[in-house]
Amino acid sequence: MSTSTLAIRTNQRNLNHHLFNNNGTWWVHFSLHRPDHTKDRIRESLGTSCLTKARELRDLALAHLELHARLGEPSRMSQERRAA
Repeated sequence: MSTSTLAIRTNQRNLNHHLFNNNGTWWVHFSLHRPDHTKDRIRESLGTSCLTKARELRDLALAHLELHARLGEPSRMSQERRAA
C-alpha cells in the first residue's frame, strides 16, 4: 500500500516555522504529498493562545506524522483527510 509523504522544510532560525496565529489561536500548517502526485495542505488548530504551548504541540504533531511516515502507516490526520 502506498502512503503519503510528509513534506516538512524547517528553518532553524525561525522558531515559529509551520505556525500561524489566527485571531489569537495558534495553528500548524504543512503539506502531505500523495502517491498519485497530488498534495494536501493541512491546517490544524492547536487550540491554544500560548506560543510556547503551540510550539510544543507543533513539534509533537510533526513527530507523530514523521513516525507514521517512517513506519509506512497512515496517521490519524491523513486518515481523516482521506475520509473528507
